[in-house]
Amino acid sequence: MPDPAAADPALHQTGPAPVHMAPDAANRHVTHEEAIRVTDLHKSFGPLEVLKGVSLTAKQGDVVAIIGGSGSGKSTMLRCINFLETPNSGEIVIAGEPVAMRPDGSPADRRQIERIRTRLAMVFQQFNLWTHRTLLENVIEVPVHVLKVPRSEAIHRAHELLARVGLGDKADAFPAFLSGGQQQRAAIARALAVDPSVMLFDEPTSALDPELVGEVLTVIRDLAAEGRTMLLVTHEMKFAREVANHVVYLFEGRIEEQGPPSEVFGSPKSERLKQFLSSVA
Repeated sequence: MPDPAAADPALHQTGPAPVHMAPDAANRHVTHEEAIRVTDLHKSFGPLEVLKGVSLTAKQGDVVAIIGGSGSGKSTMLRCINFLETPNSGEIVIAGEPVAMRPDGSPADRRQIERIRTRLAMVFQQFNLWTHRTLLENVIEVPVHVLKVPRSEAIHRAHELLARVGLGDKADAFPAFLSGGQQQRAAIARALAVDPSVMLFDEPTSALDPELVGEVLTVIRDLAAEGRTMLLVTHEMKFAREVANHVVYLFEGRIEEQGPPSEVFGSPKSERLKQFLSSVA
């Protein structure tokens, strides 16, 4: 299992509003304040160009569902936003603050990156919990050791968060003794512990057995209903239509189509999007 601290920024510090929206999304309060703006983002791995000029804006309170086939660049885009991957070029603005980048796309100010990462929290496919630590220890790690929150306060908050995701009785359990769904819910609690402005979900249910998917989606649905700003990469089309107020369809590193879920799912314009939705129906 990879070292969580190497993969998760939380462990180092840690479209316009649509007219027609899904019922839950329609009740969400979205402000005019930008949470994230990505402009002309490019990323290559050797000769393979994975992102080919992606531009995306999410406002405070938005839930943006990012859909597309395997290899379309969905996960790479999320990883570039918090610099787990270094983009080759483009502009990234977090909460109104442009990220200083060198001509090759690498961050020019590492301290700025660490500060910005305190505003973001990412939940991964494979949970990335420390296996040798209890759930409580996983959740308090960044608040105590990076954000310098008093330990007693962090423990109290961790118990609240674990209870919130349905794991109030598992604080002293180790990840190996939990189901995948429980581990992912613990990872969400850990992400919430830094009180992020934006949550990034990278296919949070893709590694779960089918019978465990629902419990994780319920937690994410509740966060969306609270007005959490989220970018959500997912293969769960029904869920995306329910919780998102904006949907982005990526195809081969470009945004092929985007808009409110009622349009993207109900009346897609792109033939590629139509084929994709038909294939995952």
